[in-house]
Amino acid sequence: MFEWLSELAREKLYLNTGMHISGNSELIIDNCRRIEECNEVYMRLVSGGLTVDIRGNGLRAYDFSTGGLVIRGCIEQIGLTERRSRRENETTSESKRQGEKAV
Repeated sequence: MFEWLSELAREKLYLNTGMHISGNSELIIDNCRRIEECNEVYMRLVSGGLTVDIRGNGLRAYDFSTGGLVIRGCIEQIGLTERRSRRENETTSESKRQGEKAV
């Protein structure tokens, strides 16, 4: 119902994900909230409404405390997946429970 207001607030407060790529050696991600997985060949991050998957070699994360994240190394692939809101997750799990009761 208030999705448009939420989107407008994100745009005005700069809460959306911003990415800056320098060749295949550096990636800067703005508004990075959480690092879910991190090693030399794979990183999974949460930024804004997206989950960001990064694959490569020699990956290292820098400057997480600045509200963004700098990733350096040989970046081979970047994948973006839209995250579902908490409300959508609750609705989906509730409908699954109701479907199980009906059977």
